[in-house]
Amino acid sequence: MRIAVTGANSSVGQNLLAHIVAHTEHTVIAGARSQAALSTLPTPNRIEPRVISYDSAANLATALQGADCIVHLAGILIESKHTTYSHANVEATRCVAAAAELIGAKQLVFISVVGANPASTNAYFRSKGAAEELVAAARIGSSIIRTPILLGPGTAGASSLLGAASKTKTKVLGGGNYSMRPLDIDDLNMAILRCCEMSASSSSTYELVGPEAISYRNLILKTAALMGKRVEIGSIPIWVARLGAAISSRLKGGGITPTVLDVITADEVVTQNADVALNISLTPLADTLAKIAGKSK
Repeated sequence: MRIAVTGANSSVGQNLLAHIVAHTEHTVIAGARSQAALSTLPTPNRIEPRVISYDSAANLATALQGADCIVHLAGILIESKHTTYSHANVEATRCVAAAAELIGAKQLVFISVVGANPASTNAYFRSKGAAEELVAAARIGSSIIRTPILLGPGTAGASSLLGAASKTKTKVLGGGNYSMRPLDIDDLNMAILRCCEMSASSSSTYELVGPEAISYRNLILKTAALMGKRVEIGSIPIWVARLGAAISSRLKGGGITPTVLDVITADEVVTQNADVALNISLTPLADTLAKIAGKSK
């Protein structure tokens, strides 16, 4: 199978490429926006790097020609002066879906987020929900995987967690009392490949989260204990953080906004985990934490 991956230079993309090369015989078209971004990718013979853009479905189709399945990872949580949710999350997905139809791909896999909803009052969740609708409407088989915080080598979630756990004292939003369902990135990789190999002509949505619900506060404490450290956790009132983010993002024209803070502190709740439907054996949270803390056996 030939799999095309957008956002291949992201931490999730690079983990996925490494997983495909190590555990399958599939070949990969690794797409990123610039030659500089492509230079960060691994270079086995089965990975073909290509510069892509989302301005034209026809041009994107040419770049992804030959792919049996397209995995669309590209997207943003933090807007800037040059990139908005509408452009990066919605219109880019529209372009990918159209390109997938043009090249006759058999499957489109879209990585979304727990909480995505086109009717959400949160602009980020709303944009991901709108993107999901575009994927579901494509005239090919598609799979939408909604994910929580991802933990694995190089992920933003792991970097932030290790940073907090390594301090003697740290302050987190609301004292870290919101509920999370951390997912091991290797489990996501397996789910993506399961979806790539499906032959269904319709669209399915999967909410795939980790096996254990835990507050961010306790997640920090568990990670610190694994590292042989003790950390004192204080609280940043969310309303104070939202006010500061509103002022700062307005002055900078982007960055951390109240929208982003609301995403970070949203409880990650699903009604039915998709591990059984996707035939995934979830990695225990303790094993995932040991892995990112460098304590795995």
